[in-house]
Parts: sequence; structure tokens; C-alpha cells
Amino acid sequence: MTPTEQDVIKACGEAGIRAMVAAFYRRVRTDELMSPMYPADDWEGSEERLASFMLFRLGASNEYIEKRGHPRLRMRHAPFKIGIAERDRWLKLMGEAMDEIKVPSFARVFLDSFFKQTADFMRNQPES
Repeated sequence: MTPTEQDVIKACGEAGIRAMVAAFYRRVRTDELMSPMYPADDWEGSEERLASFMLFRLGASNEYIEKRGHPRLRMRHAPFKIGIAERDRWLKLMGEAMDEIKVPSFARVFLDSFFKQTADFMRNQPES
């Protein structure tokens, strides 16, 4: 059986999703490729927006939509150069974050697929 959004929420809960996002941002802050893409004075805001988006995407909360409207992910990420290296680093750091908080393997199946598809969708630089 293929895991669903509801399976991920049941397995991780809101606290687990927030812990995963926090673990991800601890890595991003010190990463030479990723950290320059984030506003130095808004780390907490960036973390909250991703956590809120994930909870929305997993069907646990509408807070993201209520505060920010449609996700418009490509538009929101358009100002940043996102190529293969950036995509791959984002996925690596998120994978490490999932490892750190011990996301259950069946939930990881869903999240890995979702993150890979979304990270590739964010690319706005040609392969080179």
C-alpha cells in the first residue's frame, strides 16, 4: 500500500513535522550553498513558513493558506538561482533532517517522493 499524507501525519504528527523542519534549517544556516538564499534576519520566519506549508500539504492545517494564500512555489522561489546543485543539496539536507528525527520508513517513502518532485519543480536554471 502506498503511504498517504494522512499516514505521514499519523506517524510524525505536527510536532514531528516541525522538528524535521527545524533540523533542516539548522543545516541550512551553516551550508555555504543554501544559506545565502535565505534572509539572514528571518530564519525563524523561513522555518515557520516551511513548517506551515508542510502541515497544509499533509492535510493537517489550513494556516498556511489563511496567512499566505496559494503556495505559488515557483513564483516565490523565482528570485533564487536553483539548479541541479541547489536541488540536490536541498534534498540532502532534508534527508539528513528526516534521518535525525527518525521519520518512519513508510512515511519516508511519501516524503522522499514529494520532496524530490517538488525540489525538481523549483529548478529554474538549465542543466549545465
